[in-house]
Amino acid sequence: MATMEYKGFVAQIDYDADVDSFCGCVVNMSSPVTFYGKTTAELRQEFARSVDIWFEVCRERGIEPEKPYSGRLTVRMTPEIHRMIAAAAAVSGKSLNTWAVDALKDSATHV
Repeated sequence: MATMEYKGFVAQIDYDADVDSFCGCVVNMSSPVTFYGKTTAELRQEFARSVDIWFEVCRERGIEPEKPYSGRLTVRMTPEIHRMIAAAAAVSGKSLNTWAVDALKDSATHV
């Protein structure tokens, strides 16, 4: 999966054979923001334009625009799994938070 980033927003990029263009969709906001481009340069330009227009529409309507993400994540798990990852973090010499961030980042980069 290819992605692009603009102002903290991430878009998933696909190819749409029906229109012979690349298509992007912002994945870290609840509002649907999509854009198209024939080239990667055009796609980047349309991504920026689409996000900027979204900000403008929010301003005009008096809506507080979403922020990409806060950086906080709450995860629920069984006590047994919590114990296992706490032990893994301790063995690796890391805090539980650092160990979890490293593990999640590693997993996300291999998607």
